[in-house]
Amino acid sequence: MSRVAANDGRRGLPLLKAALWIRRNLFSSWLNGALTIAALYFLYITVPPLLDWAVIDAAFRGVSGRDCPDKDAACWVFIRVRFSQFIYGSYPVAERWRVDLVFALAAIGVAGLLLPRVSCKKWIALGLMVLLPVAGWALLHGGWAGLKAVPTSEWGGLMLTLVVAVWGIVTSIPLGLLLALGRRSQMRLVRGASIAFIELWRGVPLIAVLFMAAVMFPLFVPAGTEFDTLLRALVALSLFNAAYMAEVFRGGLQAIPKGQYEAAHALGLGYWRMMGLVILPQAVRIVIPGIVNTCIAIFKETTLVLVIGLFDLLGTVQAGLADPDWLIGDQVRITGYVFVAFVFWVFCFGMSRYSLRFGERTRETPPA
Repeated sequence: MSRVAANDGRRGLPLLKAALWIRRNLFSSWLNGALTIAALYFLYITVPPLLDWAVIDAAFRGVSGRDCPDKDAACWVFIRVRFSQFIYGSYPVAERWRVDLVFALAAIGVAGLLLPRVSCKKWIALGLMVLLPVAGWALLHGGWAGLKAVPTSEWGGLMLTLVVAVWGIVTSIPLGLLLALGRRSQMRLVRGASIAFIELWRGVPLIAVLFMAAVMFPLFVPAGTEFDTLLRALVALSLFNAAYMAEVFRGGLQAIPKGQYEAAHALGLGYWRMMGLVILPQAVRIVIPGIVNTCIAIFKETTLVLVIGLFDLLGTVQAGLADPDWLIGDQVRITGYVFVAFVFWVFCFGMSRYSLRFGERTRETPPA
């Protein structure tokens, strides 16, 4: 009997722990209990209709909008039929293996950063920041080693979104760091130029910057000189976001106690060695949340390239919605926008979660 009672006690232990967790986290006070009940009621009235719209009543098979239901339900046929276009845009079908190769290299690099047992993370991060953009551009554009040249006018979809986002992030971080150091420089000319640059770009909306790059810039170059539209947009995004990134780094530099500077000078360190060995390792740890927040903003800003004729993921979905085969009602359009929102959420949420893990890891490991 004692053995049976002990087994029953062990079976009931998880239930007891669950009840204690619910009591401690959800009903610790009358206010928390009321909020828990309100949240459960909200889920009760929203989740079942959402499941009906997205799964139960939704259409998954077919080839056109005529195969979608007449009632309020998702039309996933639109996403399935045009999925390759949403990923590659107008990129030639025979050359899409190059896009897949770039995606695979990026996925391998990101996996190396995420997996805790993988060593040499600094070199992996350096490769993602420096080598991958160069190799990606060479593969995607082609025109060398027998690869067919694919003009950027044929780029689109998620591929173009990632190209613009990665370029904006990779270039704005080092430029922003240099601008932040320049703004805190003791040389008046350098400090004044940095302040003027930062305040000028931060005072202009990004959509105006893109219009200037796409429409006004060709008016200031010699006749017959042509610059790729995507290249102009990438340069504009880099300069614009570098100004915001500079303010993020400046906040971290100002948070370092003055004693750290004095200690570095007492050790005889020069300016660049002091920054590289003492100040910047501490400042970067402080500004990780701000850097990630700016990177997420850059990723979402990629949708603005649509205004200058570049069809990113959102632009490709909107172009697909203009097809007469899909002009059957609001549900196709809603489904397309939900798909875009979900893709953006996955990438932004992933960056946010990785920044939390990276921040916890850096706090656990003191600087050398």
